Amino acid sequence: MSKIKNIIWPQVILFGDSITQFSFQSNGWGSAIADKLARKSDVINRGLSGYNTRWAKIVLPRIIPDQHSAETHIAAVTIFFGANDCALEGKHKNPQQHVPIQEFTENLKDIVRHLTSSGLSTDKVILITPPPLHEPSWEKECALKGSALNRLNSVTGQYAQACVQAAGQCGVDVLDLWTLMQKDGQDYTAYLSDGLHLSDKGNQFVANHLWNLLERRVADLPFILPYWGDVDPKNPESSLLC
Repeated sequence: MSKIKNIIWPQVILFGDSITQFSFQSNGWGSAIADKLARKSDVINRGLSGYNTRWAKIVLPRIIPDQHSAETHIAAVTIFFGANDCALEGKHKNPQQHVPIQEFTENLKDIVRHLTSSGLSTDKVILITPPPLHEPSWEKECALKGSALNRLNSVTGQYAQACVQAAGQCGVDVLDLWTLMQKDGQDYTAYLSDGLHLSDKGNQFVANHLWNLLERRVADLPFILPYWGDVDPKNPESSLLC
């Protein structure tokens, strides 16, 4: 009997902070992408709530090793950080998560370099900027935790622009949420649940725009295992093990 070959299931890896970690919740952008790729690719959530790029760069080799297995086919990786890096630095603000903007830029480039050195081509990598911040709503969240407002939308915008620049320098695509959600003066607050994290509408916004970038990368992925109507009922092995 010939050896049965394992199915190589392609992967789309979502690497980021809490906005990625929570993306598999009901109506989340990650779950929407996973639904579109059912039977074509595993969508793997590697969101780490509270993390910044300084910590992400350290743990990334444990998530995607320098030389990933030949049995693994990575179709795309999203890198979605900045919402914590841009926390204000002052001792009464949020120094634990703050990363200076120049270091943030270099960290993103280091993350991309690690991925490309692991065998991924640059066309499989997508950077995502943090979304805009609604200060009054986030200030209320901070007050509930006994702290002062620890982020500003203008500063978040600087980090978003740094992300765009890093993407350009690395030759990878970028989804600039900070700009898109505020385009033409639209009310971006509907995209946010608490001033920082995404609402259902925000999740849908991210899913739609990200799919525009992902679709061409996964367009050639085949439907894995035959459609049930194509299975030979008299000899299913001939259909399912080929």
